[in-house]
Amino acid sequence: MQSINPFTGERIATYEQDAYEIIDQKLAQAESSFSEWKSTPLSDKCGLVSNLGKSLIANKEDLAQLAVSEMGKPISQAVAEVEKCAWLCEHYSKNAPTYLSRNEIKTEAAKSWVDYEPLGVILGIMPWNFPYWQVIRFAVPTVLASNTTLLKHASNVTGCAEAIEGIFRKAGFPTGVFSHLKLSGNKTSEIIKDHRIRAVSLTGSENAGKSVASAAGSVLKKCVLELGGSNAFVILNDAKLDFIMDAAVNGRIQNNGQSCIAAKRFIVQEGIYNDFKNRLIRRFEELNVGDPSNPLTDIGPLARVDLAIELENQLNSSLKKGAKLLVGGSREGALFQPTIIENSLPGMPCFDQETFGPLAALTRVNSAEEAINLANRSNFGLGATICSGSIQNSIELGKEIEDGAVFVNEMVKSDPRLPFGGTKISGYGRELGAWGIREFTNVKTYFVK
Repeated sequence: MQSINPFTGERIATYEQDAYEIIDQKLAQAESSFSEWKSTPLSDKCGLVSNLGKSLIANKEDLAQLAVSEMGKPISQAVAEVEKCAWLCEHYSKNAPTYLSRNEIKTEAAKSWVDYEPLGVILGIMPWNFPYWQVIRFAVPTVLASNTTLLKHASNVTGCAEAIEGIFRKAGFPTGVFSHLKLSGNKTSEIIKDHRIRAVSLTGSENAGKSVASAAGSVLKKCVLELGGSNAFVILNDAKLDFIMDAAVNGRIQNNGQSCIAAKRFIVQEGIYNDFKNRLIRRFEELNVGDPSNPLTDIGPLARVDLAIELENQLNSSLKKGAKLLVGGSREGALFQPTIIENSLPGMPCFDQETFGPLAALTRVNSAEEAINLANRSNFGLGATICSGSIQNSIELGKEIEDGAVFVNEMVKSDPRLPFGGTKISGYGRELGAWGIREFTNVKTYFVK
């Protein structure tokens, strides 16, 4: 297992995969720690999560630089990612007691209620694109719900995974509550089927979701899947472009365009199309592309060269099918220039597939109804944006969108206070908020006569 700097091509570190004996020991430790951890008062758990957030802030510069080196995230965004993780810790340390509180229900019984009780050892399989946030948003609510966790991280960010494990230790978490498995993807199914694993959370690709769901289903274990998206960014004629351009640009290029919830398909009504297109071209041409460790850099390299080649192939295939290149389109190693195409239509990779990189695909439509129909013309269903001067109209149109979230006049974001997840091949289950902390619990009914 190697981590390689995608900007320089230099090898950062090489890691040996955990031998079976080590994996077995970590599984045994997580299982044995569960009985004590579930008996630990929730107030104590919240205190440890608060410590975790403080440790993240105290180490944010080093953690951010590690993400820059391992997967090419611009340094300012890497710092912001760590800070967001700390925000999540603060949110859950304050709100977990409410989220997990007993739910009294009036029935003919003398007393009846619902409790949220832990399941046991939960496996998290996490991607490289947000190497800290994805892990923290899974692990913190899961351990606060009194489970123990094992992390199988993407192999190219093994350094980040080890750093997270170290931060949990520094915060005072008992051994076995959070552990990292150094493990390749082809061994994951065996771990899922181990009797000590009670459930699985995956953020990853459609194919990874199928593999994990198949393995978990074969042994009747619950899983939560977040499998990416091809988010529509709908702009209607009455949208205020001065107000929404930052959301449009950042929604596409954040994290070098490597975000499940990025605005990938811009569906723009005829009356405002040319104005929006020209503004977007100007903004893309002004972006700084290069060394992600430079604070002035807007876009660094994609995480691996093969990912940049895949994006290039999607672009070239779409151009051959009739899309038109407006700006960008060139690649040098893992660096991909900010790119805009128009005439993006169903049947083209840039419309049908998830494009992981700084590529914006524009589609012109005549009406709001046509825009919503095209927004739904996707196998994905993670999130969508509607931009309009009429908030009420946007909300009504949002009810017609088959996604897990609708944002009005704003890019789609994940937020510790709100549920996050998708429909269709974007997966199922929810993370974050009260919904996320209850996903890996036994929703248990009590009825007392």
